[in-house]
Amino acid sequence: MSTNRDDVREFLVSRRARVRPDQVGLPAGPNRRVAGLRRGEVAMLADVSVEYYSRVERGALAGVSDGVLHAIAGALLLDDAERDHLFDMARAANTSPARARRRSPMPKVLRPSLQFALDSFTGIAFVRNDRLDLLGANPLGRALYADLYADDARPNLARATFLRREWADRFHPDWDLAADQTVAILRAAAGHDPYDRDLQDLVGELSTRSPEFRAKWGAHDVRRHATGEKHFVHPAVGPLHLYFEGSRLMSDPSLSFLVYTAEPGSPTADALRVLGSIAATDERAVPTVR
Repeated sequence: MSTNRDDVREFLVSRRARVRPDQVGLPAGPNRRVAGLRRGEVAMLADVSVEYYSRVERGALAGVSDGVLHAIAGALLLDDAERDHLFDMARAANTSPARARRRSPMPKVLRPSLQFALDSFTGIAFVRNDRLDLLGANPLGRALYADLYADDARPNLARATFLRREWADRFHPDWDLAADQTVAILRAAAGHDPYDRDLQDLVGELSTRSPEFRAKWGAHDVRRHATGEKHFVHPAVGPLHLYFEGSRLMSDPSLSFLVYTAEPGSPTADALRVLGSIAATDERAVPTVR
């Protein structure tokens, strides 16, 4: 029977290795044999026994209280995304596989009302699920990802990033950063629902076909994707410096509604107007990069 114990263990070990003793007020001392903190030091900082923390680090999160999880998160200096990930894994550990599989599956299609909402935005807008399938976009969003939509009515951004490298290397000025962010989103999704078969299949496919994905997946990094900046190079209009805002849908928390905008009066705002004109004339007119 599949469990998330290995992911819990690897995540906690990787976070412990990242924290230096001086970051948490402990003396480094000579002849340390481990990177980062020792298990005993984490246990002391979290105010639990070494035996208890060792059991948790081996992946036994079932039954661990929220208070202990918060204490461990504090001892390991977890950021908000990592703390959420730890709690997600704990919830998964306390949910039987049979019950988990009775959950509603992650959506693969978009409700018409959501498409109407997307079309009302003047900036780039799209909805994706936690597997990074693009379930719907407004015309400007489709124009942004025209190369992907040319081959797939519902493209997957993770596959595109790792398996369409010619496109990805040109579209992302910093491919490594984009790839790290992509994997971190998938890793967070896997922590939330380790029994999602489609997500497991996607991770398996990418791990098999991309050594870069395998290496980044093994880092166990997670991130939130709520606000920030994006840099792209579009084949039709060139460099784009975009700001994004994302939110979970109350009706389905596994779906994210994202809007990309440009600073008014900026070169990117001008480029988006050109891209919008191209999209309005004929989406097929957007040049493709093969």
